[in-house]
Amino acid sequence: MTQLIDTYGRGHRDMRVSLTDRCNLRCTYCMPHDFAAWLPSKDLLNTDELIEIIEVAVSQGIDEIRLTGGEPMLRPDIVEIVSRISSIKNAPKLSMTTNGLVLAKLAKPLVDAGLRRINISLDTLDRDVFKKMTHRDRIDDVFAGIAAAKEAGLLPVKINTVLLRGVNDGETVSLLKWALAEDLNLRFIEQMPLDAGGIWNRDQLITADDIFSQLSQHYELTPVEYRGSAPAEEFLVNGGPATVGIIGSVSRPFCGACDRIRLTSDGQLRSCLFSMAETDLRSILRSNMSANEKTEALVSKFHSTVKAKLPGHGINDSSFIQPSRPMSAIGG
Repeated sequence: MTQLIDTYGRGHRDMRVSLTDRCNLRCTYCMPHDFAAWLPSKDLLNTDELIEIIEVAVSQGIDEIRLTGGEPMLRPDIVEIVSRISSIKNAPKLSMTTNGLVLAKLAKPLVDAGLRRINISLDTLDRDVFKKMTHRDRIDDVFAGIAAAKEAGLLPVKINTVLLRGVNDGETVSLLKWALAEDLNLRFIEQMPLDAGGIWNRDQLITADDIFSQLSQHYELTPVEYRGSAPAEEFLVNGGPATVGIIGSVSRPFCGACDRIRLTSDGQLRSCLFSMAETDLRSILRSNMSANEKTEALVSKFHSTVKAKLPGHGINDSSFIQPSRPMSAIGG
């Protein structure tokens, strides 16, 4: 049972772990095409430091780890990281969010190392739209990665899609049709104000209601009753068993059931994607403390971070301020 319980009674069992802020795409809703404000390499956690923090997190009740980025597969030791996490005592369930560009060659080694689930980001089925949204001509690599994930047994393969008005919002139905045909679990995600380019505009937001309305014109969508702490509202498609998910981060906040904390690639612990505060764990690891003192200090920081968690992200409050870090530096 988790020991990480905040002042609102929410237990925390899920930690998102960013391995790098680097990415080999330039998705417009994440960063500008010429973005180069990367974190200094010396500030990034090395693998031993990363595992030490995860071991402490697991000892405090974290039983799910999702590896994120940037693009986590840009870590040259990604297979070793997965293997070492899987070897931890009471190892957590391990998943990853990726753009899929190099998944074709890594899917099987990752599964062999202990990876169990994968989320692949894909916003369009159209090559030209993909190039427009990512500034890269690599949609074939994503399709190859999806095929490799299925073959390696990373089932169900989840596809994450962000819709932008006037760009790919005409593909809502075709994306679901494709996902159903390919036996993929599609999840639409509202665009969040976490882009480095500052293009987010509430007036242009394609909401969960918009997505549901578009899909309902072609499919019968029946809500799945139990959601738990999952960010996605799931709907049976034409009676099931296939489902589609809609993550209304902005218009339908799910903060009340949130069980997630986040570790950035430079060793900062965050209670929320939109938190304005971070807890520095890296300095503890690199201090002159004894091993036991470091562990005790890390445990204390985990608890103080969770205790300070706010009731919600506040996006819909007039006082909301977008975090200075973009999504790529926080970890999705």
